Amino acid sequence: MADVFLYDAVRTPRGKARPDGGLANLSPQELVRQQAAALAARCGDVAAHPDALILGCVTQTGAQGGHIALVAKLHADLPDTMAAHSLNNYCASGLTAIGLAVAKVASGEIDVALAGGVESMSAAPFLSDHAGFYANDELPPRARFVPPVLGADRLAHAEGITRAELDAVALASQRKAAIAEGDAALQKSRIATGALAGEECIRPQTSAESLAAMPAAFGALQAEYPDALEGTRFAPLHSVAHAPPICDGAGLALVARAAPGPPARARVVAFAESGGDPVASLTAGFAAMDKVLVRAGLSLADIDRIEFMEAFAVTIAKFLRDRDVDPERVNVSGGHLAKGHPMGASGAILTSTLLDALDACRGRYGLVVLTGAMGVGAAMVVERAA
Repeated sequence: MADVFLYDAVRTPRGKARPDGGLANLSPQELVRQQAAALAARCGDVAAHPDALILGCVTQTGAQGGHIALVAKLHADLPDTMAAHSLNNYCASGLTAIGLAVAKVASGEIDVALAGGVESMSAAPFLSDHAGFYANDELPPRARFVPPVLGADRLAHAEGITRAELDAVALASQRKAAIAEGDAALQKSRIATGALAGEECIRPQTSAESLAAMPAAFGALQAEYPDALEGTRFAPLHSVAHAPPICDGAGLALVARAAPGPPARARVVAFAESGGDPVASLTAGFAAMDKVLVRAGLSLADIDRIEFMEAFAVTIAKFLRDRDVDPERVNVSGGHLAKGHPMGASGAILTSTLLDALDACRGRYGLVVLTGAMGVGAAMVVERAA
């Protein structure tokens, strides 16, 4: 199959998901429109006639209901002939959308796609779709929905991850994010959106002492899901500082085969998805990562920059503990614990962040890894254009 390229990828800053948040007055489709306009301005003719808009979004109800990709296409005045696809793959949705675009372009089905994700959690709060799955007691206990933060505490218990390890990764995320705000190279593809020009959720005053003083926040959830937990009890560890802030955001990538015009920023080397044990919940990203590295013929030692989704502190702590990886190559501009997690958009936002980090260090290979609740994972390896 033909080589497929990321000509560019852009992202919004992340705004707090509350009425006075920096993006809260913008509709989800407007968030997408502004990123599509940025790609058109940056990529010229390559972006002029996209064949599809593929958009990840988790809570597809209310402001995000009614086929959000189609709504965004119409709102952005994109070509009538352009196909639109809305998908939900939980927290991996934005990267799944990019992977689907890559597959469609590689097969020759389409030539050019806009792909990414959006989530306005101020307009459509988490779980506001009221899916029957969330409370379905007819499923076997291990298959029943468990809130991601409860899954994070359960995983920390199963893996023997300590509170000190959680504090360490949360502090690192905040410190790197605060420093990166002043580094223009790491923000090259972040597009000021509405009145918001920078990340709104970072807490630069975070210290080791303040983290250690914060109580575990989610222990009471165990009593609400006794059957799904099959009677297991464990000491809660995650505080609110170990959970990514709830926020609004969007990201888009322009995916195409080689074309005249501006050069592509990166070639897609490999893409992979994986399911996982729903009890282990947040570990499927590890399986997807292993699969994509095999497909790429690479190891973690070959990767110059890694964006590993901080799906609660336990996942990044486990990654750094269990894998032979240089921490200085991981989440160099901070991660979700500092900047927030607009669920359906995160995969696209991290893809854009990865391209900036690779350019800044003039690296060759980059890896992005997304992991979600109930056994959802996706990963992609890219090669930066010389």
